[in-house]
Amino acid sequence: MLYTEEAVKANIRNRDGQRVFYLGEQDRLTPGARDYLNAQRIKILPAQQARPDHYRLPGGGVLTEKPEYMTHLHSNVLVDKTHPRIAFRGAVDTLEAELLTCQAQMPPDIAPRVGELLALARELIACEVLSREVKWERLLGMTEAELRSRSHRPQDYYGIAHFMPEAADGMVILLLNRCRCAIRSAELAAARAFRDMDGGCTRGDILRALNRMSSGAYLLMLQEKAKRR
Repeated sequence: MLYTEEAVKANIRNRDGQRVFYLGEQDRLTPGARDYLNAQRIKILPAQQARPDHYRLPGGGVLTEKPEYMTHLHSNVLVDKTHPRIAFRGAVDTLEAELLTCQAQMPPDIAPRVGELLALARELIACEVLSREVKWERLLGMTEAELRSRSHRPQDYYGIAHFMPEAADGMVILLLNRCRCAIRSAELAAARAFRDMDGGCTRGDILRALNRMSSGAYLLMLQEKAKRR
């Protein structure tokens, strides 16, 4: 397999508190991917080292083989595939699929904007797996405050009120709405996954990013709707 920079980012792993990338004997890196790993000081390790000689369980137990009903939470720690954080990762996988399908069918002026949402979705997974804070300054050219303001008061910015999508709105708006719904589903999965014993949120950065992504998808719908007035 030839790993691009994008593919490398999606496959970075955490080993003993450090970011690593496992590369198989037959796999190769594009120049951009190798430059990224070097710039980020991410170690490239043989793929054979990816399989640990034992696995740990959150409760302190140890296994020598990985059961089919379990998967990696991080490093060599295993959890059931029904674990809330695994469910969250699945929801983001679905979100990425929706965004890719949408991007492929968008006109040239909208496709790059959907690509921005996709890039942030992929960054969320990397940050969740590596226990790294999600950091971003602008999405669709707007700050968090601007996204919130425009999504709450579309009449002031686009000259149209809030609306419910209809079949007559066309495929651009309908596909963007599917993405918005997938973002909301991922947000709900995150709200279930990242809770402490008192019910407080432990990853507000992820929840906040998903909320703003939802606003961004809705703004793209509003902009498309405003064109048709």
